[in-house]
Amino acid sequence: MKSDTATAQSDRLVIFGITGDLAHKMTLPSLYHLEKRGLLNVPVVGVAANDMGDADLWKMTRDSVHAVLEGSGEAVDESVLTRLTERMTYLGGDFTDAGLYTRLAAHLKGSEHPLFYLEIPPSLFGPVVEQLGAANLTSGCRVAVEKPFGTSLSTAIELNNRLHAVIREDQLLRIDHYLGKEPVQDIEYVRFSNAWLEPLWRREYVESIQITMAEDFGVEDRGSFYDRVGTLRDVVQNHLLQVLALVLMEPPGASDDPIGDRRLDVFRAIRPLGADDVVRGQYDGYREIPGVAPDSDTETYVAVRLHCDTWRWAGVPIIIRAGKRMPVTATEVVVRFKKAPAFRLGDRMQRVAGHDDVVLRIGKPSGIDIGIRVKTPGVDAVEPEFLSLDFGDTLGEFPSPYERLLHDAMVGDHTLFPRWDSVEATWEIVQPVLDDPPPVTAYAPGTWGPHDADRFVRGHGGWRDPRAHV
Repeated sequence: MKSDTATAQSDRLVIFGITGDLAHKMTLPSLYHLEKRGLLNVPVVGVAANDMGDADLWKMTRDSVHAVLEGSGEAVDESVLTRLTERMTYLGGDFTDAGLYTRLAAHLKGSEHPLFYLEIPPSLFGPVVEQLGAANLTSGCRVAVEKPFGTSLSTAIELNNRLHAVIREDQLLRIDHYLGKEPVQDIEYVRFSNAWLEPLWRREYVESIQITMAEDFGVEDRGSFYDRVGTLRDVVQNHLLQVLALVLMEPPGASDDPIGDRRLDVFRAIRPLGADDVVRGQYDGYREIPGVAPDSDTETYVAVRLHCDTWRWAGVPIIIRAGKRMPVTATEVVVRFKKAPAFRLGDRMQRVAGHDDVVLRIGKPSGIDIGIRVKTPGVDAVEPEFLSLDFGDTLGEFPSPYERLLHDAMVGDHTLFPRWDSVEATWEIVQPVLDDPPPVTAYAPGTWGPHDADRFVRGHGGWRDPRAHV
């Protein structure tokens, strides 16, 4: 049972790291959109190390909002932007200095339920939360932290214990922006709101499941960061396993956290990865990037084969691949159904080649494609076609991930924030391969990674190319 603090409406939003890159690209434009929709009704306090004042924060906010919105073709409503800046104030100082938190406490006088949003390096999560506790600012608060939550199972446990020494689990919100994506949330609604689909969503009818997260760009100027992380930590342990849980989970029930409970069931049923279940790749030229070690063994591509030992999914191959410098940028889930059998048509047998896929497009353009077989005109044969729905064209604009997550954090809705037990379970899945990784194999930029990954889908229709979307 969550406490009143866990679900209380926040009366302040305090953003640590307000001058950072994430704030410029995501947070400040999201606050503008929340202001425009009438969903932002609390003072906003920006905290950073920069020596600046309120007016500097206001100018920075205006510049960021204009740059992001105009870059996407959206006009800026100056009256909305003015309302946003009028609710913003700034505090500067060293995040490890107790004096900063004394000034913050004075700044927050009268606030009972502040939301502290930490978009700062994870190494600072512990020190900042401990300073908030020492300043008596945590009794009614919630704290939202960015990924990554640890770099391994042991470091995640260490971080979690450190934070729990100051705040309760129901005060802690771990952000995974993939769960804030509307197309990701659509997965559970598509599954459980369509009576014809859910009975087919099981091992008796499904041949395999693929998730592809492809990016046509490389590491570029993030070499020093990425070389310590790699693809498995960066996107599989968090984003893609969370997406997979929504694909595999049972219908939610009536608990305090029904979706979180069902996601956890999935994670606990997935076997830990073994070396034979993983193919790691590194694109040619990666080691020449500034900040990357000349003998780096960090993967820029990974394909993993998972086994989910539940009644619904036992025996169904589940394959995730993710990589940089791929032929295209796309993220999609492919639920591949078993082949239809040949059938007798008079004095001949009609054969049906290939599989029918249900494709959930999470990237742009988001939507769903449902594969069916139809008669080829003028010929006694069948051919594949797709019934396609583009969410943007049909449903109109929807909130960005950070709009949704910031709003949910402020109103105390925990649904889209992974609990500790789920985070721990996902680290347990990948940790064996982090401890003893197979070697990386080089691949050419613009290709689909090492050919060895093809063995995971051999006999199951092969990889689906996201460029097949029409």
